Amino acid sequence: MCERCPWLDVSKPDYVEYHDTEWGVPVYDDATMFQFLVLESAQAGLSWYTILKKRQGYRHAFLDFDVRQVASMNQKDVERLMLDASIVRNRLKIEASINNAKCFLQIQQEFGSFCSYIWAYVDHQPIVNSIDSIDDYVANSPLSDALAKDLKKRGFKFLGSTTVYSHLQATGLVNDHANSCFRKKEVQKLVR
Repeated sequence: MCERCPWLDVSKPDYVEYHDTEWGVPVYDDATMFQFLVLESAQAGLSWYTILKKRQGYRHAFLDFDVRQVASMNQKDVERLMLDASIVRNRLKIEASINNAKCFLQIQQEFGSFCSYIWAYVDHQPIVNSIDSIDDYVANSPLSDALAKDLKKRGFKFLGSTTVYSHLQATGLVNDHANSCFRKKEVQKLVR
């Protein structure tokens, strides 16, 4: 049996699947990066597992996470999504996703891609933290503070330092797999 991160509830097969195949894998495409931004901002104040269970709902509601289509959504779409039980029906979070899509497009225009922008924060190499126990995990860092501040300056909403840190972990800019976790070294091999 493989050893995994101490935060993982191994009684939930879909959570184990997410940990074993996605969490911490370096993301280099903007479509996946945008998907995680939508999901992480929806998570604020909730558990990641709650959002993971609703990911298909989000995929449908937010047009397969097509950033251009999401950016063109309007108030009528917000009202429709407020009735959609397959997502978290929080008006501010829904509106933030649409707003953030517009901001995401501006970053793409300025930097060529969102990935170019965000990976520059770690000099294009993931930060690999030493995690021996659950107590070694942090909720934010100077990196997430700086990135959240810049995103806020650029107009993003529902992406504070804690949410941004979760995003960095999920998309592999920060490798926070436990030292004993079998995925720690595996995701390091996926770095470009």
